[in-house]
Amino acid sequence: MTKHAEGQTHRQPFVLATANRDKVREFMEILSGFPFRILTMREAGFDGEIEENGSTFEENALIKAKAVHAKTGGYVCADDSGLSIDALGGAPGIYSARFAGEHAGYPEKIARLWEMLKDVDPLQWDASFHCAIAVCRPDGTCFTARGECRGRILPEMRGNNGFGYDPVFYVPAFGLTTAEMDPAQKHAISHRGLALRQMVEILGREYGLSV
Repeated sequence: MTKHAEGQTHRQPFVLATANRDKVREFMEILSGFPFRILTMREAGFDGEIEENGSTFEENALIKAKAVHAKTGGYVCADDSGLSIDALGGAPGIYSARFAGEHAGYPEKIARLWEMLKDVDPLQWDASFHCAIAVCRPDGTCFTARGECRGRILPEMRGNNGFGYDPVFYVPAFGLTTAEMDPAQKHAISHRGLALRQMVEILGREYGLSV
C-alpha cells in the first residue's frame, strides 16, 4: 500500500449500518485488522428506522447501506442475512428475523422452525446461512458481496457461543454447531465471515488493503 493510500484509509471512517450488537461484535472480530476507523451507525450520527422491503438479501443490504450513507456519507457497510431450509423451500430466508412475530426471541423462532419441520425426517433438515454485504463508497457508488455456509438444523440446541440460530445450525465437516465453535473457527467458515472477506478483496483491489 502506498503511504498516501495508507494515510487515507487510516483517517477514513467505515460505518456499520446495524444496531444489532451481536452483528457489530462479529464485524469487529472479523475486521480486527481492517485499516479503517470502524464506527457504528449511531456513533456516526444515524439513529433512524430503516424499512427493509427488498425481495433478496442483496436488496435489503443495499437499502440499509444507502439509507445510512445518505446521512453520514463516507464508507458505509450493511449486511442482510438469514437462514434458508431446503425442506421449507428456502424459508424463512429474508424473513428469518421476524417470521415468528416481530418481537419473538430466538428461542421462539427456533421452536417455530421445529414446528414447521415436524413432518420431515431430521436427517433431511439441510439448511444454509446466507449473508449479503453492501458497501457504499464516499462517491455514492455501491457494491455487494455474498457468503453462504451449508449445514443442517438439529432437533436440539447445542453450544453457548454465537447468537441467533447458531445453537441449532450444525456443520457436519466440524461435527459442531456454530454455537459450539470458537470465534476463529466460526468466522473461518461462516456466511458473514466469507462475505466480509469477499468485501475486503474488492476493497483490496481498489486500495491495496488486506485483513
